[in-house]
Amino acid sequence: MVHGAIPLILASTSRYRRELLTRLGVPFAVESPHVDEMPRPAEGAADLATRLAEAKARAVARAHPHALVLGSDQVAECGGLIFGKPGNFERACSQLDAASGAEVIFHTAVSLVGEDRAISLSHRDVTRVRFRPLDRTEIEEYVRRDQPYDCAGSFRSEGLGVTLFDAMETQDPTALVGLPLIWVTKALRLAGLNVLTKRT
Repeated sequence: MVHGAIPLILASTSRYRRELLTRLGVPFAVESPHVDEMPRPAEGAADLATRLAEAKARAVARAHPHALVLGSDQVAECGGLIFGKPGNFERACSQLDAASGAEVIFHTAVSLVGEDRAISLSHRDVTRVRFRPLDRTEIEEYVRRDQPYDCAGSFRSEGLGVTLFDAMETQDPTALVGLPLIWVTKALRLAGLNVLTKRT
């Protein structure tokens, strides 16, 4: 887990975030943050994602004050409605029905906390996905193939989900998968962990 003298912990059990962070080649541990993810009354998608990312990082950082802790959360919204993880076939189809011909906005928030180093950095990436008009047969076939039940918005952009789009606007394509690596590498450098430093 140690890179130089700085332990890194991912405060998430998401396999997508774990796979993304692995790309950087930096050793890290994974720990569940045990944070209540229910939205507060009248809380918007952007505020919800930011609050949860920070809460996840801080929850794990309290138990590991010597480490750098990375927390992240993603919330999708379409027409003012929040899209959570569908969990099953019917809810996934329902979300994609609503997204057909519309724009879905993904707020991917990330927070890096190091309590002993007084480090607290946060960022929110916004990705806009414009869906082409979809018919029910296409939606059901897509959901059967990709089974995106644990994905906000009911698709996997790294899988067949791209066949559902007309266009996508983002500063960082990894944000849509769940962790904006461009910002993460910048934040880690600021905290003293450069992923391109030779390890011994």
